[in-house]
Amino acid sequence: CNNYTAVLLEHKVIILGLDNAGKTTVLYQFLTKEAVQTSPTIGSNVEEIIVRKTHFLVWDIGGQENLRATWNSYYCNTEIVIVVVDSTDRERLTLTKEELHQMLAHEDLRSAAILILANKQDVKGSMTAAEISQFLTLNSITTHSWHVQACCALTGEGLPASLDWMRSRVVAN
Repeated sequence: CNNYTAVLLEHKVIILGLDNAGKTTVLYQFLTKEAVQTSPTIGSNVEEIIVRKTHFLVWDIGGQENLRATWNSYYCNTEIVIVVVDSTDRERLTLTKEELHQMLAHEDLRSAAILILANKQDVKGSMTAAEISQFLTLNSITTHSWHVQACCALTGEGLPASLDWMRSRVVAN
């Protein structure tokens, strides 16, 4: 990973998570404040998001099983990792936990902040942000700054607070 020392005008953010978690919907809700029709992402989508004069270059990376092996190719110079979790998908939460802790161990992400989005809070029976935090053992993460946020990507609920948290991470550094 070539770390460049020039003043970064844009802060690199990557959005990860299993397929169907809502990563692309989150990206375009950040950008347009509207829900958009999506299809499974093959490769990635990238957009610039500006939050009160702070510029983020946000990469939404496909989450299908065969694409997860490529995630680490996006890690270089990443300041924030957003992990989108489908709060209704209890069966695959163990897989999410494995991917998260593997990612946290990667050298290129050693200084990245982690934002967990507990998505699909509008669905009856979805797990709360606290339940997801406990299942993912977030309290055991001492190597990274992290935050968990309940959200609904379709309505945008919880996403403004997420952007505020992201901005506070990069402005603080």
